[in-house]
Amino acid sequence: MMKTLTAALLASVAFAGAAMAECEVTFKSSDTHPDGYPTVEAVKRMGEMLKERSGGRMCIEVYHSAQLGQEKDTIEQTKFGVIDFNRVSMGPFNNLIEETKVVSLPFIFRDVAHMHRVMDGPIGDEILAGFEPHGFVGLAYYDGGSRSFYNRQKPITSIDDLKGMKIRVMQSDVFVDMMTALGANATPMPYGEVYSAIQTGVIDGAENNWPSFESSGHFEVAGYYTLNQHLIVPEVLVMSKVSWDKLSPEDQALVRQAAKDSIPVNRELWAAREKVSEEKVRAAGVQIIDQIDKTPFIEAMVPVYQKHANTPKLQSLVERIQATE
Repeated sequence: MMKTLTAALLASVAFAGAAMAECEVTFKSSDTHPDGYPTVEAVKRMGEMLKERSGGRMCIEVYHSAQLGQEKDTIEQTKFGVIDFNRVSMGPFNNLIEETKVVSLPFIFRDVAHMHRVMDGPIGDEILAGFEPHGFVGLAYYDGGSRSFYNRQKPITSIDDLKGMKIRVMQSDVFVDMMTALGANATPMPYGEVYSAIQTGVIDGAENNWPSFESSGHFEVAGYYTLNQHLIVPEVLVMSKVSWDKLSPEDQALVRQAAKDSIPVNRELWAAREKVSEEKVRAAGVQIIDQIDKTPFIEAMVPVYQKHANTPKLQSLVERIQATE
């Protein structure tokens, strides 16, 4: 009996070793989001598809929770091929790839569906192509939700309600200029300090998507959430050009297709995550303001666009996005 069991165990170990050995190359992929997050799970699914379609030759190991560093650090590592794949926010690329600035502009997208139509089409492909001269191969866009205002004082139903309010923003020139244009006082600060800052009145509020508003606990101290959706910025999956150039054209095609096929996975998971967060926030009694005229907010962004979409190329990109039905 013992011999049989030992033989079975040895066989299972040998089988597992053989399965691992099938992968001729195991790519390293970075994500700052935690395990289980929609972007992390989408890249995992991409890895499964790539392994299956390559006959087990290519695998992806996802390092979540910023195990390989924060986005600024991982972008540098990806450029030099230390990291093969990287799921990154658009913001860190703004100063490197000018096209990414346009999709980071407030109200550039009318809603999430509009963002999908733009990024799934030729404009999205054009922006992805802009990554290559800088050492990256743009592969796919993932959902990162729409950002809206929340605060502890009152419902925000118009620009007038924002005047003089201290609103936390990320350390971004676009974000600061957006708040200034709306008459609020932009207050850049680390994300981890926002809860206590709202609670103690250091700031009046902040802005973010449903899952972040809920998971951070900010809904406990900010009882008003206005669904103005001022920012709907997709996240991007890139591959190191160094790693890409080592692949055959056939394998490059497999990688591109697997990345494309992971997009619906991300969107489905994101939609589910948003729904759970929204239900929790509503159940907690937060007042949701979802009937709001965005037009005055959009019109107030003229100086922000003039400053940040300041070349004929970027202005043309803005016009084409806005003209997309």
